[in-house]
Amino acid sequence: MRQRMKVLMALVTVMFLLGLSACAKEKPKPRYPLPLGPSVSQAAQTLNNAGIMAYQSGQYTDAKSQFEQTVAKAPDSGEAHYNLGLVLYTLGDTESARDHFIEAANLAPGNQVIWDSPALRPFGSPDSNIPKKTKELGPSTRRPTFGGMGPRQ
Repeated sequence: MRQRMKVLMALVTVMFLLGLSACAKEKPKPRYPLPLGPSVSQAAQTLNNAGIMAYQSGQYTDAKSQFEQTVAKAPDSGEAHYNLGLVLYTLGDTESARDHFIEAANLAPGNQVIWDSPALRPFGSPDSNIPKKTKELGPSTRRPTFGGMGPRQ
């Protein structure tokens, strides 16, 4: 009898732990600035590297300045726009970040890091003219029912 109780308790514990681990959320992937492609000028590369170092050390306003200069030197670089969008997103300027993330995705169509970025996902559709779907609950003309028995006749 005692042995069965121990086995039963062990099974309950294992089931609880399995259930608990199944409910755990997946941690978001960390966001890192990207290096520029080899076709970009050396001046832009230097500015971008300085921005990456500032971003990684938590100096986001300095990183923003460096990445803005990088975008000015390399306006056709998707990675430069992504990096600027990333630091703007970190600083809370989500509207400007959205514009740079979309520009980065347009300029670097084959870059999976940019397209699959967790930073780009919350913004939904790249077309700003398409309204975001919102669930609005307006007034209802139906009378409430009791116990889910359906509408009154």
